[in-house]
Amino acid sequence: MGKEIRFIDLFCGIGGMRIGLERAGGRCVYSCEINEPARKTYEANFEPVTDKDITEVDAGSIPNHDVLAAGFPCQPFSLAGVVKRNSLGQPSGFDSPEGRLFDNILNILREKRPRGFLLENVKHLQSHDGGRTFKVMLRRLHDVGYDVKHAIIDAKTVVPQHRERLFIVGFDREVEFEFPKMKNAKPRLRDILEPDPGSEYVLTPGVWAALKRHKEACRARGAGFGYGIADPDGVTRTLSRRYYKDGSEILINRGRRRIPRMLTPRECARLMGFPRRFKIPVSDTQAYRQFGNAVVVPVVSSIAKEITKTMINGRRRITLMEYAR
Repeated sequence: MGKEIRFIDLFCGIGGMRIGLERAGGRCVYSCEINEPARKTYEANFEPVTDKDITEVDAGSIPNHDVLAAGFPCQPFSLAGVVKRNSLGQPSGFDSPEGRLFDNILNILREKRPRGFLLENVKHLQSHDGGRTFKVMLRRLHDVGYDVKHAIIDAKTVVPQHRERLFIVGFDREVEFEFPKMKNAKPRLRDILEPDPGSEYVLTPGVWAALKRHKEACRARGAGFGYGIADPDGVTRTLSRRYYKDGSEILINRGRRRIPRMLTPRECARLMGFPRRFKIPVSDTQAYRQFGNAVVVPVVSSIAKEITKTMINGRRRITLMEYAR
């Protein structure tokens, strides 16, 4: 194998995984995304996506590739998603339509036999259903014939955001692979803030009053929930896809007695490590959803570089006899 890594970008969203893999020397040969607003952002920055709905794609028609990359849907496994689905009497995990998309990943691995894969999901996937969901997932990946490693990585040392995500890496051989030790650059929120954001990002008096009432109610119940004013010299809470609603998890102080503001979409892009020239062609509401769902680009880039090194220097392939077991 040459130094160029061909990869496919499943559930590609707005392309964070792609940018990280490209920074590691990879070349995208296939992409798939069902969400139309996400496709609009992806296609404004890259070429049109190859396919929309992975459930309708014949795995054999996908181009040969070295790495399968997928930030597969996290809602069936996230803590908030599980609570919401349970309250509505809806299935979560593998029983949900989104959870069954994991089977499409397995089908492609069986059919195309890439040399490796990189998957990303929420931290809570490890504890979903008492840990049983994750054990089944690892077993299925192993049964397809892959040596699997996993780790939870917090992005707070490369971007000013506390964001823990689960990364799963697999190889078609036994390998000595270690997840990268993220550099401790001690990023600061103030370094990504815009000097003069528009007044449209300041909370309305009504929303601000509602957030304060909610925080007081939580405090009275002994709960720690409520809005958060971010430390400009520190890191923020985790940016979520619901940020567009009121920005409560990451608010920016505008000075004493002044109503705080939300992050701008461009600040969210910086918080996720996207490049300066990344285009944002959608509404603010859609942009907040998209960056809240995205991966932190520098984290993916660091992992992708280790994957490339491992593929070049890995010890041996798994034999057909071992694969059959």
